[in-house]
Amino acid sequence: MGVPRKSATQSAVERRAEELDTIASVLPMERRDELAELLTDQDVETLRHLVNQGMGDNTLRALTSDLAYLEAWGLAATGRSLPWPAPEALLLKFVAHHLWDPEKRGTDPGHGMPADIEENLRGQGFLKSTGPHAPSTVRRRLANWSTLTKWRGLDGAFASPPLKSAIRLAVRAVPRKRSRKSAKAVTGDVLAKLLATCSTDSLRDLRDRAILMVAFASGGRRRSEIAGLRVEQLSVEPSIQVVDGPPLPSLAIHLGRTKTSSGEEDDVVYLTGRPVDALAAWMAAAKIDKGSVFRGIGRWGTVSKRSLDPQSVNAILKQRAALAGLEPGEFSAHGLRSGYLTEAAERGISLPEAMEQSRHRSVQQASSYYNSATRRSGRAARLLS
Repeated sequence: MGVPRKSATQSAVERRAEELDTIASVLPMERRDELAELLTDQDVETLRHLVNQGMGDNTLRALTSDLAYLEAWGLAATGRSLPWPAPEALLLKFVAHHLWDPEKRGTDPGHGMPADIEENLRGQGFLKSTGPHAPSTVRRRLANWSTLTKWRGLDGAFASPPLKSAIRLAVRAVPRKRSRKSAKAVTGDVLAKLLATCSTDSLRDLRDRAILMVAFASGGRRRSEIAGLRVEQLSVEPSIQVVDGPPLPSLAIHLGRTKTSSGEEDDVVYLTGRPVDALAAWMAAAKIDKGSVFRGIGRWGTVSKRSLDPQSVNAILKQRAALAGLEPGEFSAHGLRSGYLTEAAERGISLPEAMEQSRHRSVQQASSYYNSATRRSGRAARLLS
């Protein structure tokens, strides 16, 4: 009796999964198997090309995430993979499905994204919230769709007047209040409360303590950067000499090419003192000397070989907030980023110096945290104090 042959589809999916693995060190992907089913051979080849071209890690993660969403939406909406280049009608359909008026939908069920498509995407984990998408999210996905189209050597209809008009009118019809990614910043006092819940020598406490301290002290690193951090990105630096005290350990984190760097420039941030000790304690206890730094921990204390996914970093912060008696819904991993700049402002650290560590690209964005801190503590806010 012969050995049954695998189907061509299954073999193609397995091949794409293996090919995705070859770029995982540059582009950590916790949903590899799912991506292998969603992405086409051309999609994977495009990503490999972008990796070889040296595109920044964070940009590649965003492209991959948006490409996976677009392919999932295309399959749900049309029953087939995305065509390249996408016709103008499909781009307009994408806008209509994602930017819509909740009031009109109350009287017209056909307005916006059809219920079966929404259910399909929600079942796959691509849709989390209800209601229309943020205009910025729609614009970003269209921009990445356009970028991927150009990388394939094709022209698209992304600059067509009908598409621009549709987006403009849809945004005007569905005003959204701009809100920060985390309702509250994780400043020094909040961080201290979170760290107080990680006081034992258990693996979970050691890991979470290191995550919180490293993410904050390194300039408020994004959750994707923390989840994707690898031992190979770390290098020991000479100790920092201090007056009337022992020297402080120092460590460099090489972020690689990011949106704020150019050419072959390597973005680097530094850790000094307690965060270095916390990271060393976790890595020693978990016996980590290569590969992913922050990993999952099984029920019986088994440390996984695979990295945490970015969502897990967010979940860890919320769990620690709950243990600290805080309201988890008011905090997210992005609060570490905004909290770092807010804390720096309140401690009198200059904006340029703080931005060197946070690696913010926009002075306007970074200065908004400084302005808020200055206004709260300034004389104008204390006329009756």
